[in-house]
Order: sequence, then C-alpha cells, then structure tokens
Amino acid sequence: MAVTANILSTDLNGLILQNPIITASGTYGYNCEYDDFIDVSKLGAVVTKAISLRPRAGNKNIRIMETKAGIINSIGLENVGIEKFLTEKLPVLQSKHINFIVNIAGSTIDEYIELSKVCEANKIKTIELNVSCPNVKSGCLEFGTDESSLYELVNEVRKIYNGFLIIKLTPNVTSIEKIGLAAQKAGANAVSAINTLKGSSIKLNLIKGKFQKEIISGGYSGTGIKPVAINAVLRLSKVLNIPIIGIGGIENLDDVLEFFAAGAEAVQIGTANFTHPDIAEKLLFELSEYIKINGFKDLDDLKKELRA
Repeated sequence: MAVTANILSTDLNGLILQNPIITASGTYGYNCEYDDFIDVSKLGAVVTKAISLRPRAGNKNIRIMETKAGIINSIGLENVGIEKFLTEKLPVLQSKHINFIVNIAGSTIDEYIELSKVCEANKIKTIELNVSCPNVKSGCLEFGTDESSLYELVNEVRKIYNGFLIIKLTPNVTSIEKIGLAAQKAGANAVSAINTLKGSSIKLNLIKGKFQKEIISGGYSGTGIKPVAINAVLRLSKVLNIPIIGIGGIENLDDVLEFFAAGAEAVQIGTANFTHPDIAEKLLFELSEYIKINGFKDLDDLKKELRA
C-alpha cells in the first residue's frame, strides 16, 4: 500500500512521527511478531509489551475471555524482564530503524526509577509509563488512580530520564482530568488514554444439574470501551497542554477520525490487532487516501476541520 508520508507527519510535542498510527502495548509483542502481516516500518511507532525490572510469569488460570464487544484479559504483565529485553529484544527493534516506545511497569517508585535509568543509559528515546494496568496485584493502577502518587512517580522519573515521557492513563478514576494534570505538572511530554477498564466475565456450564463456573477479572478492551475512551480524550483535551494519544476500541477509519475530533493527536490500535493483524497498515492507507480524496492539505488540516 502506497502512502504519502509527508501529509501524515505528526508532531507530538517534539516527538516527530511519520504518521499518527501506533500499535498499543500488550497487543504487538516485543519487536517482530507481526512482520509476516505488515510492513512495520510504515507505522508511526510501535509500543512494546510492558517490561518490568525482573521477569514476570503472569497470572495463572484463565487469561483471556472473549465478550460480545471485546475481551477481558488477565495476563498479569507476563514479560521477559528488562535484562533479557535489552539483550534479546532491543537489538531487533533497533535494527528495524523504526520509532518504538518501550512500555515500563513497576510495583514501586524505586522499580520505575531503575527501569527509567536503564532506558536512559541505553538511549531509549521514548518510554510509556504503565500506571494503569488493572490485572496485577500491586503497582501500576495504584499510581494511576491518585494524583499525588502519580505526580511523585513522574517527577522522580523525570529527574533521571531525559527522553520523551508518555503516561498511560486509566479510566478507572473519578476525575481523569486531575490525573492528567498531575502527569503534565510533573513533566510528562504526553499522555495516552485510555488503558483497559476493570471488568469481569463468567462462563456458566450446567453439568448434571450443577453449574461449573469459569470466572475472569481483569482489563476490558475492544470496541465496547470506545465511548468511554472518547469521553476521556474530550475531557483531557479541555485541560491539558500536552498531546493526547487516543486508545480504545479503534477498528476502522471512522473511529480514528472520531478520536482526532475529540482532541487526540495520534492513536494506538490495540485489541483489533488480534483479529485483524494488518489493521494498522490498513488504517494508515485509508487515512492517507481520505485526506487526498477530500481535498485536505495534510493531517493537521484535517484535524483542524474535525475540531472546528
């Protein structure tokens, strides 16, 4: 698919991407898992699955359950840990000559600081702080639901990490505006919104008059959360002066345009990657064609009209 790159150029507060289409953490692996389906080099950026200080085995039992409008996942941030990521995954990412964002997750401020130090030392130019995962027992969501805790965390990370810093916000709060403002005040360069909603699902099987239940609680994602995500972006756009990256239920071009209209400068594609592994490249092509066919000068011109 041929895409006119210059008309899609996206400036995220100094982070220049060739286009606004990014793949979301937890849905695109570490580096080359989607190479058989798309040309990853065409995307604006890819976000790695969350990396912790030490390897994590993840949760036991049921990890994913489909719902009518998405999935509930309880993966538990399974990952290889930062040391193995640096030796095995990062070199592959770097060899692709693409924009990539390393998502990091900790249980304590000290863990986030250590991870950020490693990213700084290894010249990783962009990180996304995962402060909003609802399917781990400690850390992440604890920081993302309290503005004081989040401010302290971001402020400490900012002291030792000089690259581009994105904070991934949770929708599981009363005021996402307060959380976003705390991140901005502490030195975040951008926010991504939203991470998954808290959700549960129960599968019932009646066997010989008795019910057998399979229960999963974790992060709900997919098409069903898009209205919540749009609402979050609209609210954040009214109070923040830093870019917002929209996430939640995107599966077609209309969804992308809706996020732009709400105030997002770029978007991350998440759950849809599982069912349509070529969707990111497809949306990139459709966005480029939409701009040209409808007479817009470039992406900024389209955003301006969408928000008029």
